[in-house]
Amino acid sequence: MSREMFVTLDEGEVISRCLAEKVGISAIERLPSGGTRLVCMSVDGAAHMFRKFKSHLIHGAVNRQRHRPSRLLW
Repeated sequence: MSREMFVTLDEGEVISRCLAEKVGISAIERLPSGGTRLVCMSVDGAAHMFRKFKSHLIHGAVNRQRHRPSRLLW
């Protein structure tokens, strides 16, 4: 099972739900098309949040924003 999931909720809502369920967040980012990418700290936490976010999961390919520059900075 992957620790990564894509949900239709906004970033603040995802953070508050993870805090309420006591699930650690490894990485979180907004998606350009709307929604949030969530990476949990553990596989067990991810499995728990998959069940909680079942109706909000995004299935299929998702476009993410670029994090690194396209060319070297030096």
